[in-house]
Amino acid sequence: MEKRVRAVRGAIFAENTKDSIQEKAVKVFNAAVEKNGIKADDVVSLQWTMTSDLDAMNPATALRLGKPAIDVSEIPLFCSQEAQIQGGRPKVIRLLLTAYMENKPAHIFLDGAEALRPDIAK
Repeated sequence: MEKRVRAVRGAIFAENTKDSIQEKAVKVFNAAVEKNGIKADDVVSLQWTMTSDLDAMNPATALRLGKPAIDVSEIPLFCSQEAQIQGGRPKVIRLLLTAYMENKPAHIFLDGAEALRPDIAK
């Protein structure tokens, strides 16, 4: 099967501390690349969002400082604030990992974030 550009969605809850944000960002990223068999050269970019109550650290910085499963030094990373929606869940880090993959992506929702998208969280 030929590789084509696809995107993996993911989410995880975190506390508003540098340690928690770093741990959770690395955890959801590592799960995404491992479950989808993604290598550093496959990655196009990684977009992070986080809710406004998480401001102790940027997850892109957290990933670079942590122990990611693949080398992220050449991967474009970008972070933005999640839109504030009435009734939206707090303390959420989300990722959108765009990469060349052969198979349909396996989306990653961890540590309670499965409730955000039960339709695609497996």
